Amino acid sequence: MEQEFGLKVVDALDLDPDLVALLRPGALVEHRDGRRHRLPRYFYEVPSREAALEVRLAAHFALNEFMLVDVKEAARVRAYPRYVPCAVRLLAFYLERVREAVGAAVHLAVNGGYRSPAHRQSEGATAHMWGTAADVYRIGQVALRDQSAIETYSRLVEDVSDDLWVMPYGSVAGTADDHVHVDLGYLTLVPREMGEEPEERREGPRFAFEERRRGDRRGWPAEGELDHLVAREGDAAEPPAEPE
Repeated sequence: MEQEFGLKVVDALDLDPDLVALLRPGALVEHRDGRRHRLPRYFYEVPSREAALEVRLAAHFALNEFMLVDVKEAARVRAYPRYVPCAVRLLAFYLERVREAVGAAVHLAVNGGYRSPAHRQSEGATAHMWGTAADVYRIGQVALRDQSAIETYSRLVEDVSDDLWVMPYGSVAGTADDHVHVDLGYLTLVPREMGEEPEERREGPRFAFEERRRGDRRGWPAEGELDHLVAREGDAAEPPAEPE
């Protein structure tokens, strides 16, 4: 079962000026195709490395897997507490579906998850800056280093959902030859615990903690009770009558 995380959600406009300058919340960024996209404003605050390891966004994906960066990322962005766009939870959901489809573990590369606009590889608008892109370097025991492997798994990923876009194989800008790049585009997510006040009307720092979404918070039966209810209903059920 996926673990609820209850992370702190922040409006990045309320962070310290150095972080705001690096994350650029709400700023417009231009893609190489000339289209402009607005950067995310709402982020999860990750207090420590231990928290990043413990929090699971999906059954087989921990939060830290989307935060693996090296010195290409700005030092201030790498320091805890760290901040990741809230839409990363959507990426984790889809990657879990990919894992189910391929029947093997899906491994993200270093610098293959979230990258801030200050990251050295963040040239123009890339979905990595929204937390909605992943660079997969290995699936199960298969290293994605050649055209055959990359194109085979790219087709499998594309079959999972029309929501997923896979970068074509190649060695020029907009292609990949040593991993499978998959993304959801320029999605932003505003958790229900937050509102979207205009910047000029904000009054002081704003943050919230995500509430659990599980049914037992709404008075639904617990897991053990569900098994009991199903068994009881099965005992009471009568087989359908045979047609005459």
